[in-house]
Amino acid sequence: MNLKKFCLIALIGLITQLSVAQEGLPIYSDYLTDNYYLIHPSMAGVANCAKVRLTARKQWFGQDDAPALQTLSINGRIGDSPSAIGAIVYNDKNGYHSQTGAYLTYAHHLMFSRNEIDLNMLSFGLSAGVVQYKLDETTFLSEGFDPLIQGIEQSASEFNIDFGFSYHLYDFYAHATVKNVLNNSGVNSNENGVFKFDNLRTFLFSAGNTFSKFGSDWSYEPSIMFMYKDGTKESSIDVNGKVYKKMDFGKLWGGLSYRRSLDGAEFLDGSGVSSQKLQYFTPFVGVDYNNFVFAYTYSYQANSVVFNNGGFHQLTLGYNFNCRREKYECNCPAVN
Repeated sequence: MNLKKFCLIALIGLITQLSVAQEGLPIYSDYLTDNYYLIHPSMAGVANCAKVRLTARKQWFGQDDAPALQTLSINGRIGDSPSAIGAIVYNDKNGYHSQTGAYLTYAHHLMFSRNEIDLNMLSFGLSAGVVQYKLDETTFLSEGFDPLIQGIEQSASEFNIDFGFSYHLYDFYAHATVKNVLNNSGVNSNENGVFKFDNLRTFLFSAGNTFSKFGSDWSYEPSIMFMYKDGTKESSIDVNGKVYKKMDFGKLWGGLSYRRSLDGAEFLDGSGVSSQKLQYFTPFVGVDYNNFVFAYTYSYQANSVVFNNGGFHQLTLGYNFNCRREKYECNCPAVN
């Protein structure tokens, strides 16, 4: 590896640590493993069962301080009312940066159909939470004194809210969410005010539809998700395909997600100026066995200049409880 590529990779790593590990709960492809509530608060309690989901994500096995994320979420209806509650706790580590957060959610679901057989529902959700950020600088001063480095473990806490809505009409759905609505007070900086960054607002939009032939055990769900980060003006899009197979014990499902950044980065490759856009391919597979959910996700970064060829591995474990009968005559896996 030549020096220019090494410097580029080091810069990418620094930018990733500043922009990803410091923005609240990271947004990966785990929402596709029956976990839309992780990114859209309006999905709390939308299903006919209350849900518990536990995820563990690890990147670059064999690398010290590689990115790792653990989440635990729970959501469900309040009795037979149209209101629902939920909670999320998570721990995210990326090199010297780490964060721990907890959110509480309230959602409300409005039915527009004349009966509960036809699904026509608008949902609103609001999450409020606290995130504690940490930066471990204890090993930064091995080369001598630097006035910009304190040499301690810095930490700060910040309060923020997420707000969004969801709309379900038979087999179609759409979600829109604004995450980190409030400006931070500047916790994403050191004590000298360097790298101060207080706008963590992220806009998310998802839409999809489920298709199947009458009487068939197979169904297919194409979907998209668009993400825009207001502070850095970055945007990306997920294009997803998912397939379901009904079984005697529950359901088998799997699919593929492709994420592409709409913003590129230019770099010197020795012979000229090249550019690349972030790309991820994420196959996933899962099974619903009675009230239990098991899923595995693997994300591969398909770029020529990368830190490591290893990908992201993620496991999801879930449990559904307090289930009511399936009310709606639709192919709507997130609801029925």
